[in-house]
Amino acid sequence: EFAMSTLADFPVARRWPATHPDRIQLYSLNTPNGVKASIMLEETGLPYEAHLVDIMKDESHLPEFLALNPNGKIPAMIDPDGPDGKALGLFESGAILMYLAEKSGKFMPSDAAGRWETIQWVFFQMASIGPMFGQVGFFNKFAGKAYEDKRPLQRYVTESQRLLGVLDGRLDGRDWIMGADYSIADMAAYPWIVSHEAQGMDLADFPQLKAWFERIRERPATQRAYAVGDTIKDKLDLANDEEAKRVLFGQGAAKK
Repeated sequence: EFAMSTLADFPVARRWPATHPDRIQLYSLNTPNGVKASIMLEETGLPYEAHLVDIMKDESHLPEFLALNPNGKIPAMIDPDGPDGKALGLFESGAILMYLAEKSGKFMPSDAAGRWETIQWVFFQMASIGPMFGQVGFFNKFAGKAYEDKRPLQRYVTESQRLLGVLDGRLDGRDWIMGADYSIADMAAYPWIVSHEAQGMDLADFPQLKAWFERIRERPATQRAYAVGDTIKDKLDLANDEEAKRVLFGQGAAKK
């Protein structure tokens, strides 16, 4: 379903036309999940074209986007030169990181044991850091801020701090999650740690993690990745935009 002969076969390419159809097409925004793909693309040097999907306007639920990602979330991607020379569409940031690592031969260990260890840390972010930090954001900054009962917020803050401790322990004696080499495990986790101050967490409590965070922040590819999409993001005021909050936090089951 997601492997087609050419880029033009994907409906999303008609909604967001490609200026450079021979390049990887990225449909995203600078959310923690969205920027993971940008960081990896910038690090690998793979040619790509970024299309900004304004989730505040519910563009990720347009029929053309849903044809690429039926879950209606960014990021999503099309590689016009995928396996067997056919265009390949992908969604889910972890899958995109793994695919780009395989395509480029970079940021993933070549030995089987190292590869699977890296994948497990990517899944750690996907299954634990992302969901927990996302809930902290909901209750601390966005729609859940108005809830009088602060027990849900405290539950997610406590768990998020525990997860930071897990990363801090992993980084003891290591520059990167996988040791000497920067990998997709680092790229997966970093964007979720960026908002730690706004989430009420202090990296001074996690010295190994703090040093790791600063190393990634200073990488030129990280800085370039965050420049992608800033024009739209700077216009967003999700904390005070009631319609945007309705779009993001009021979605029910998809209608058939």
